[in-house]
Formats: sequence, structure tokens, C-alpha cells
Amino acid sequence: MPKGMKNMRTLLLMIFAALSLSVSAQTITLNGNVKDTTGEPIIGASIVEKGNTTNGTITNLDGNFSLKVPANATVVISYIGMKTQEIAIKGKSKIDVTLSDDAKALDEVVVIGYGTAKRKDITGSVASVNSETLAAIPVASATEALQGKMAGVQITTTEGSPDAQMSIRVRGGGSITQSNEPLFIVDGFPVESISDIPPTDIESIDVLKDASSTAIYGARGANGVIIVTTKSGKEGKVSVSYNAYYAWKKVAKTLDVLSASDYTKWQYELAQLTNKNDDYIKYFGNYQDLDMYDNVATNDWQDLTFGRTGHSFNHNLSINGGSDKFKYSFSYSHIDDKAIMQMSDYARDNLNLKLNHKPLKNVSLDFSARFSKTKINGGGSNDANSSLNTDKRLKYSLLYTPYPVPGISDALNADEEDANSLLINPLISLRDNDTRKERINYNLAGSITWEIIKDLKLKAEVGYDDYRNNADRYYGVTTYYVRNNVDDEDKSKPAISFTRGTRTAFRSTNTLSYDFKKFFKNNKNHLNLLAGQEYIVTRERELRNVVHGFPTEYTADDCINYSTKGNPYEVTNYGYPDDVLFSFFGRANYDFDSKYLFSATFRADGSSKFAKGNQWGFFPSAAVAWRISSESFMENTKNWLDDLKLRFSYGTAGNNNIPSGQISQLYELNKTPWINGVNSYIAPSKYMANSDLTWETTITRNVGLDFTTLGGRLSGTIEGYWNNTKDLLIMFPTSGTGYNYQYRNMGETENKGLEASVNWVAVDKKNFGLSIGANISFNKNKIKSLGSLQKLTNEQAQSYWASTEIGQDFLPEVGGSVGKMYGYVSAGRYEVSDFESYDATTDTWTLKKDINKSSAVGTARPGMMKLKDLDNSGDANGEKDKTIIGDANPLHTGGFNINARLYGFDLAANFTWSYGNDIYNANKIETTSTSKYLYRNMTSEMSAAKRWTNIDGNGNLVTDMNQLAQMNENTTMWSPYMSKFVFSDWAVEDGSYLRLSTLTLGYTLPVHLTKKVGINNLRFYVTGYNLFCITGYSGYDPEVSTCRRNGSQLTPGVDYSAYPKSRQFVIGLNLNF
Repeated sequence: MPKGMKNMRTLLLMIFAALSLSVSAQTITLNGNVKDTTGEPIIGASIVEKGNTTNGTITNLDGNFSLKVPANATVVISYIGMKTQEIAIKGKSKIDVTLSDDAKALDEVVVIGYGTAKRKDITGSVASVNSETLAAIPVASATEALQGKMAGVQITTTEGSPDAQMSIRVRGGGSITQSNEPLFIVDGFPVESISDIPPTDIESIDVLKDASSTAIYGARGANGVIIVTTKSGKEGKVSVSYNAYYAWKKVAKTLDVLSASDYTKWQYELAQLTNKNDDYIKYFGNYQDLDMYDNVATNDWQDLTFGRTGHSFNHNLSINGGSDKFKYSFSYSHIDDKAIMQMSDYARDNLNLKLNHKPLKNVSLDFSARFSKTKINGGGSNDANSSLNTDKRLKYSLLYTPYPVPGISDALNADEEDANSLLINPLISLRDNDTRKERINYNLAGSITWEIIKDLKLKAEVGYDDYRNNADRYYGVTTYYVRNNVDDEDKSKPAISFTRGTRTAFRSTNTLSYDFKKFFKNNKNHLNLLAGQEYIVTRERELRNVVHGFPTEYTADDCINYSTKGNPYEVTNYGYPDDVLFSFFGRANYDFDSKYLFSATFRADGSSKFAKGNQWGFFPSAAVAWRISSESFMENTKNWLDDLKLRFSYGTAGNNNIPSGQISQLYELNKTPWINGVNSYIAPSKYMANSDLTWETTITRNVGLDFTTLGGRLSGTIEGYWNNTKDLLIMFPTSGTGYNYQYRNMGETENKGLEASVNWVAVDKKNFGLSIGANISFNKNKIKSLGSLQKLTNEQAQSYWASTEIGQDFLPEVGGSVGKMYGYVSAGRYEVSDFESYDATTDTWTLKKDINKSSAVGTARPGMMKLKDLDNSGDANGEKDKTIIGDANPLHTGGFNINARLYGFDLAANFTWSYGNDIYNANKIETTSTSKYLYRNMTSEMSAAKRWTNIDGNGNLVTDMNQLAQMNENTTMWSPYMSKFVFSDWAVEDGSYLRLSTLTLGYTLPVHLTKKVGINNLRFYVTGYNLFCITGYSGYDPEVSTCRRNGSQLTPGVDYSAYPKSRQFVIGLNLNF
């Protein structure tokens, strides 16, 4: 080898050796220990090299760790609930770290509308729930997970079906006939509902409750705003999570009905009273043979209808990760729920994708796509809103004959409705009221954020939402619709209706924000300004097709699949004018030294729903806050008081929640053979136009006190509010005009209330923890004005559960509140001593002179229900004898939760309650009144031991006054024999309850074990739902509201043929790797 080459090789070897020594000198092994302020080691604390998130480790059982890092590196040490520390190594090989508790509620980021803020800087009323709270409860929808979690937010499940409507009220709501649902915002986009969003996809939910918070949403913020932020990608290695659970469920409660013998005995008495003894013998035999029914086999119709064991499977897979330039998050969820009622099930699929890319240091691009598809078969009683709908399927499980009766109910699936006056086999009722619904939703959104100069940001967003709601309804031969609403030639033949609804929305929003940091020489002044413009256009279409006259043997599947085999009856195409909203808004936030805070918002909305001159609404608000804890005179409290802040806000928010096109007369395309065969024609729509409509406006005032103490271990909020809603948009009936209704601005409502919430971390040790949270809300609603009226009557305030027979059963009046129940006052029953004599010739009982009649019930006779004669006319019959007999509004509602952990075990219990609300138990009225509807069974309120009887032991109809009185001296109830249904205070019950909503026991495997197989976290759990409910209510469940006709708010708290709630048990797992 030439000498020069040898020298070159020697030189290279020396250089490589030097580089190797240099590299070796720059990388060290860092050892250390992490503990808390009590000296306890922290297990699972994260130690990561700053700027290199792929290089990290966690502490072991003793709090120790070891990590190779560059000698000049900085490491970040963090743990949930502790303050994060950054430590520069500077060549050290060992460090000891003490992490202190973090009053993290103060630094929690809250979404406030077109931006975020730290909770400590909030001046308005905002309640929040984070992803950990949502994920801890395995439920199908985000709405369920919120129940009982926030003060001022009342969530009521209207019944127990898988797709039951969830009623959400933020501080009561100010509208009367229109929806009081809050505005739902998901990732910046307004949506119809959040019920189809899986809780596992959600990062946080923030509820804006006062106008200081909601005014920036202007036209849509009057009833509060619920902002949902779904999970986004995070910088770091790929993280995969899989969550799954399996649930089985049974009905939580059933009602007692008459036994076979008792039922038969009453049928005999009813036959004697109605002179139909021959019919009784035909169907039931002789009264002397009544003993044979003592041991007859009976059908438990409740069990056959909704007594099956339901099953539910839920799966969720999510993947997220990324770098400082690109982040991603993807999730897929599937739920399949076979419910407790026959022919009832629910399935849903969800896809969610979010991407973030930073092509430049000052430019950020975001994209999101969401898809959901929901299928519902069957469903609950809320499906039916028609005033003529008697097809409430579940009531027949109580009313149907307890055993097969030849000629009435020969077999399990028999139906003889003509012979037995609307007595329908409950299984046939399920079959003949087959409803199939499908909801499909697509949502696409994108944005670009450009930091033009430091702290000056421009954000442009666009989004598109497509919502499709399809419903197929089969009307079998037993349904009211087929019996009454079809031509004679198609009677007793199945019918179907197809409804195809679409709603599309396009949104474009531009915001410019600037943080004036550099304009202030010190850091005590903070000013942030935001200005924006928004354009939203929404288009709705609905196509309805009705077909009659299918062959009688056709099932629901046959009719739907072969719709051409029927006779076209109606094709209606509703096309509403586009709903256009054009807006400008702004917000200013200022604080001095985080001690004195001020915020102001303003929004101007132009809506196409109103005519020229009324289109623009202007909604300002302002709020101030004083951080008392930062004052010098509070210096002595620093060792225990972290934060004490007093807030006050005042502002306005608007509401234009009416269908578009109300300002000019619209027409609809309709094809109705009953008018002109198959020819299409244009007909006026059902409403009368009103060009004078203007904005409904809510003025809110709010005062609040926030506190955080003991290093964040004890925190809470106390608030009071006073809201007035003016120029109410009311759907007003216009009978006699040729139109059904007209929207008008008329009236004012008021809501006043108090709220309180508290969270206490009682114990927070390494292997043991205990925390408690609670909230309570008081709200008082008042109708201050109804324009020129003093009350709303008749059509507006009827529940219609018994068609028009009951009449007006709610009374919205000036000085009262929405939800006041209106009816007769029960005076017990007529005793024999109330009568002078009995005339056998005319079968007439003569009342004593000082005893009033009760014609609303029927012709007076001993044992009949007796009503109070309030107007002293001598007869309880009519509006003058009705009064307020109940109130659906609770005095207070709330919830509390207890969370504990012990080593790897965790226990969580969630309770909810409502106190002081009444329930209108319409079921009890129908199942205790049987004169005009023959052969129906009754509930146990009318058992032989309780009810008045008119027959003796030999089956003789007794009219002797002394004997009749003696026979009934130990009974307490009146006779079921009455001419019609009557709503009295007897059917109003206390709906107060305390429910253990969920109880969860979980176990998380030790990290040092799961890490060996590449698993970051593995948790197994069991959960029980609705384990007990303490209540005095006699119905299935006190959390119910089923008769909101056409979505009206005027008739809450009615329990009629509701889908019963179930009790569920769940096993599941949470896996992350």
C-alpha cells in the first residue's frame, strides 16, 4: 500500500474515533425519582425529552425512571392532576422531582364560540364536561352522558325506547309553542342534534348559558348553546384505542292488572249495568261458574310485548397521532341494540376523520369529515303526534283480555276489534304499527388559519352538512288510520306512507383576531379583539307519498317492497324557501393583571325568515368579573384559596326558530285522487302568512361566584339569573279561516333561577382516591304576557291522548307558567248517603238537594266518581269547574357523583334527581274506566277489594240502599263504570325521584405488566344502569313526557302508553396501545 494511502487511513480512523467519543460524551443515561408533595412515589409519571416526543419513559412502582438523553437536553415531567415541570439536565445524571397538585380547573381551556379561553378568564356562565367524564359512562349518545352533570341543564328522557327523544333545557327555555332546544355546535358547525355522536369521539362539551356567552351566536343563542369539540390528532407516536361493551337489559317495572277471576267478575257487573247479560253468557258462561276462572292460565301481555331480554353491542376504534407538521385522528363506532319490545331495534354507524397540517410556520390547515347512519325499527309513543292517533301500541298490554275469550280473543294473535270496541291484541298492534326510520348525516368542514403577523390571525372556514331523514310507516287493518281515514273501498286494507326529508346547510365564516400583547409595556394589561362575518344557508325538502288498499294478507315488508300494488292516495312535495342567515359579530376581552376582567360581544343577524324592515336583529352583551382572591387584602388566604371570582353579565340573544317562508303565502304540490284522480295541482299550504313577524328576543342577567381552594381539591360555582323573552313567536290556531295556524309575535315569558355546583377531591393518594361532585338547579317560569289574550285555550293546550274527549287539560295563562295541568278536582265518590231514593222503574237515583251532580262523569249513582262543584252551580261540568291541578315543572333538579379508586380498581356512581314536578298519568285514567270500551282489562287500582261494586255474592244487581252501603263499606275506589274519560287531580301524581343512573366498577391492569406486551392501558369494567329509582309515582317510570303534539311545549309531563325504561347490565373494556 502506498505510504500516502496509509497516512490517509490513519487520519480517517482518528477522525471516526474522535467523533465516536464525542457522540458518546453527548449522550447520557438520566436516572431519577418522581414523587408528590407528601413524599409518595408517583407511578406512571411521564418523562419525555423536550422536542423529541418519541424519546420517553414512565416511572415504575417506586417512582423511579431511567432514560437516555443528550447531555444538554431538557426533559418534561408530567402526571394527570399535577403541575408539569421542565428540567434542563446540564450534564446531570440523576434528578429528583417533586410534582405539586395542579388547580387545573383554572387553566382548563373552554370553548366559548369562535374561540377558546382559560376558565379563569371567563366572565360568562359556562359549564363543561371533559372527555374523561364522557368516556367513563358507556352510553350510546352524548346527550345521555350529560344527564345530571351540569347545573342549569335539565335533560329528560321522554321514555325508554332506544331512540327516545331527549329533552334538553338550558335554564328553562323562554318559548311557549316553539322548541326550547339549545343550539348545537359540533366543531364549529350548527347541527340538529348531538344524539348520534358517540361519547368516545368527544374531547369536550361546553354549555353557554347566559347572553354574555351566547350573544355571539345571535339569532340562535336564546335557549343556550351546547358546543361539542370532537377529538383531534396529537403530536407523538401512533395511538390506537379500542373500546367495546356488551349490555343486556330487562324492563325495570311492570304494572299489576286484574286476575282472570277478577276480570271476569267485573265483566259480569258491567254486563248487568249495560243490560248485556246475554253477551256475557255468550263469551264467559254463567256467573255461577265464575270459580272456574280461579286457576285459568293467563297471558302476561306486558311480558309478551316488552318483556324480552334486550342486547346491545358497542364497538369504537380510534387512531390518532402525528408530528409537529401533520396530525390526524380517525374513529369508527358501531352500535347494535335489540330492545326489550318486540319488533324494536336500533343500529348506528359513525365515522369521524380530522386532519391538521402546518405547511408553514404561520399557516395551519384543518379538515374534518363526519358520517353517521342510524336505523330504527319500531320506536316509542313519541312517533305519533296526530290528535286522532289511538294507535299507542303499548297500552294494549294492560287492556287486553288476560286469557283467550272465544269470540273476542280466541288465540294469542287474534283480533276482534269490531266486537270489543277498540280492544286490540298488543302483538297485532305492534305488527300493524310498523315504523322504520333511517337517518343519514354527512358533514364536511375545512379551515385555514393564517398568522399574518405575530398575534394577528385570520381564520376562514367553510362547511357543508347533509341530513336525510327517511321514514316508512305501515298501517295495518287494526289501526285508527285505516279504519277512519281511507275511502270505503280501501277500509280494512293495509296502507303505507313514505316520507323522505332532506336538510342541507352551507356555512362560510371568516374571523380576524388580534392579541395586543406587544402594545403594553408590562404584562398586566391584556386585550384581545375578534371580528367576524358568517353566512349560513339552509334548504329543506320533504316528499310524502301515501298508498292505500293493499291486499289484506300483505305484511309491512310486502307493502313497502311492492308499493305499486296499492292505490296511490297522496303525493305531497313540500319545498320551503331557503333559510339564509347573514351575520357580523365581534368580541372584546380585556383584563388587568387577571384581576379585573371585561368582555363585550355584539352580533347583527339578517334572516330571510322575516320581511324587509324586520330582517335584522342586533344582539349586544357585556360582562365584568372581579378576581377577589388577587387583591392585597386577600393575601392571608393564599395558602388555601386559589381563586375567588365574582361575575356579572347582561345581554340579549335572538330566536328565529320558525319554519322558513312564513312571511308570504306558499303553495304545495299535491296529488290527491280524492279530489281529481291522478292529476297534480297546486294548493295553499296549511298556514296563514304574516309579513309582520320579527325577532323573538331574550334578555339575560347573570351573577356568579366561582371558587377554587386547597390546590384545586375543592371548587365550585354559585349563580343566579333572570331571563326575559319578549315578542314570543307563537304558532296560533286560526280555525274558521281555511288555514290551520299562523305564526305571531305575542307575549313575554320570564325565567328566574339559582344554580350551584361543587367538586371535592377528598383523597388523592398514590393508591387511593375519592372525589365527589354535585349540582342543583332551581328555575321558576312565568308567563308575563300573551299579547291581547289572558290565556291560551282549546287546540293550543290539549294533550289529545284521548282525542278531543278530555278537552283542554293544560292552561297557559298570564301570571302562570307553561306546564300547568288543568282539570277537575276529585271529591271521592258518591256514597249511598248522598241520595234521597232510587226509582226502579226508570233506574234513576235522586240526589239530595245539597249534593251536586257531576255530569262530566255521567248520571249520578252510588259509587260513581264525584267532582267538586267549583262554581257552585250544582253541577260539576264545564270549564268553570276546572282549575289548576298540577305543574310539570320541578322545584329543583340535579345530580351527584361519587368516584373512588383503590390500587387498580375504580368505582363510579352517578345519581340524578327531580323534585316537585307532577305527572299527568293518562294511563291510570284509561285503565280504570271501562264503560264504553267493553271487555277491557284494568290495572290493580280497580281490583275487587278496592272498587265499588253493584252486585252481591250471588251476582244480583243490588239497588237496596242499605245493602249497597254495607257491601261497599270497606272499599275505597269508585266504580269504573262511567260514560267518558275524566281528567281530575286523582290522575296527577308526584313525579319526584332519585335515580342511581349508573354504577361502574372497573379494574386497570398494572402498567408494568401491560407494557411488556405493548399495551399502554387495559381496563375492564362492569356497569349497571337504572339500578334503582326511589319515587312515589305509580306508573312505569317518573321520567316521562309523551304527548307533545306537533312538538309543542305546552303539554309536558304526560305519561300515556310510554315505552317502559329498562334496567341494563354492561361488561366492557378500554384498550390503548
